[in-house]
Amino acid sequence: MAGLAEISEAVIRGDDEQVDRLTKQAIADEISAKNILDDGLIAGMGTVGERFKAHEIFLPDVLMAAKAMYAGMDNLRPLLIKEGVPSLGKIVIGTVQGDLHDIGKNLVAIMLKGAGFDVIDLGNDVAPESFVETAKEHGASIIGMSALLTTTMPVMKSVVECVEKEGLAGKVRTIVGGAPVSKDFAAQIGADAYGFDAANAVDRVKCLISEN
Repeated sequence: MAGLAEISEAVIRGDDEQVDRLTKQAIADEISAKNILDDGLIAGMGTVGERFKAHEIFLPDVLMAAKAMYAGMDNLRPLLIKEGVPSLGKIVIGTVQGDLHDIGKNLVAIMLKGAGFDVIDLGNDVAPESFVETAKEHGASIIGMSALLTTTMPVMKSVVECVEKEGLAGKVRTIVGGAPVSKDFAAQIGADAYGFDAANAVDRVKCLISEN
């Protein structure tokens, strides 16, 4: 019987072939998809997130772990849908209009998926209306915005204003991040939260979800 701890360890090592094999074995052993997800894949990525937060591992290690996690998710996805396993919540994420930088945003998306969230990644150069329309379409409760250029930071305020204009304030929460962004700026534009790095962003999103 494939051990869930083995799956977790393989994710931490970034061994995608082993995760693929062990996940298939766990499915064959009739372990529930939710258990494989929670105690195998998410447990592994949780450890990766903690080690990244503590600066014990670095971005390449996280990317390898994410690739391994996705190998397992490919096997689990049909079963999760069949079993009706809910995610922790839906979040729309993207780099704001005028900004093409996405390394930080991509890392946040990886960490959120690894924590069990359903992430709708709009990529970069995303217009305020696109964030809000996508959140409405998918029933997402959070919008996450990233910016690396100071010149694109005002777009974040436009997204917050768009959320309010659509009457979604309080229903759809906003979180911002990126190198030039600060906690003070987030408060100034009326955003609900600020994430200073990927691991902190996941913590803040969990807090927002629990408040909803």
